[in-house]
Amino acid sequence: MSSVDRIPARTGTPRSYWVKESAFGIWFLNTYTWRQRVLRIALNDLARLLPSRPVRPAILDIGCGRGNSFALLQTQFQPQRIAGIEIDPALLADAVRAGSQCSCRVDVTLGNAEQLPYPDASFDVLFCHQSFHHIVKHREAMQEFYRVLKPGGLLLFAESCKRFIHSLPIRLLFRHPMQVQKTADEYIALIRDSGFKLDDSAISKPYLWWSRPDAGALEWFGFSLPKQPEPTLVNLVAVK
Repeated sequence: MSSVDRIPARTGTPRSYWVKESAFGIWFLNTYTWRQRVLRIALNDLARLLPSRPVRPAILDIGCGRGNSFALLQTQFQPQRIAGIEIDPALLADAVRAGSQCSCRVDVTLGNAEQLPYPDASFDVLFCHQSFHHIVKHREAMQEFYRVLKPGGLLLFAESCKRFIHSLPIRLLFRHPMQVQKTADEYIALIRDSGFKLDDSAISKPYLWWSRPDAGALEWFGFSLPKQPEPTLVNLVAVK
């Protein structure tokens, strides 16, 4: 079952809180490649990093889009409920339909990560996959993540880093607030500075083919990968 809450998104001026994705990006985020080779793989990597597996958690999905993560989150965690928040109203109807296919309760809300419409300590798990680099006010959003998690709650964070977002193909095909993009180390520092406990053993920096500036072409042609490439992705599990 699924429902939608239409809480006004705090968008301010068009670019002050949110950079809307390009038409190509909106299309791509609903493809098989995105769902299976990006989203599913990231969630599997995050599950591997868990300090312990939560039992019947309440999950908040930040930037849920069309709800492609809902079924994967249900399979991975068997949650009691999922709340998805999305700032683009054009995607809400699809998210509600995706939520209706889940056996747990799914609520979809129009809203903003920098001012979450939930009480303190509402969730056991917060899932933020490839959404944070669309947010302009990183510190405010991370403080909200900390606020709505219960003590001991888990932040599952998977993001593309500055090296990837600033590459020419991504600049041409997608839209992001370029001035706020961060390296993996800067994301890690932000999360620790926001009060989360984050062990080095709970951090992964995969160098997947699609995240490289050449989209894996050099490896395909037989060239060796750099031994210590600048991270293009960071996956981590932090604890409140």
